[in-house]
Amino acid sequence: MKVNIINGNPVVVNLQGRLDTAAAIKVASDFQDLNQYAAGHLVIDCGELEYISSSGLRLLLSLRKEVAAKNGKLQIRNVSEVILHIFKLTGFINLFEIIS
Repeated sequence: MKVNIINGNPVVVNLQGRLDTAAAIKVASDFQDLNQYAAGHLVIDCGELEYISSSGLRLLLSLRKEVAAKNGKLQIRNVSEVILHIFKLTGFINLFEIIS
């Protein structure tokens, strides 16, 4: 799992690989670092994300809560059919703004 943060407006976060339980533990600090951008505009790019587990979904949910608390904006883009299916099954499709 690799997390690349590209500063700009918006701040873009590229997720690469599998965001399973083990990877979520490893990248949790990267997600906490994103809290500094929570008052702005964040875009999570899932174009290279192959899989996401409940632990990965928890990371996204925590980030969403932080963004909402600071009146920021969070969008998710380039979601594959596999990841979109997981979002639909878990109800996360209703929690996030998904863009193309």
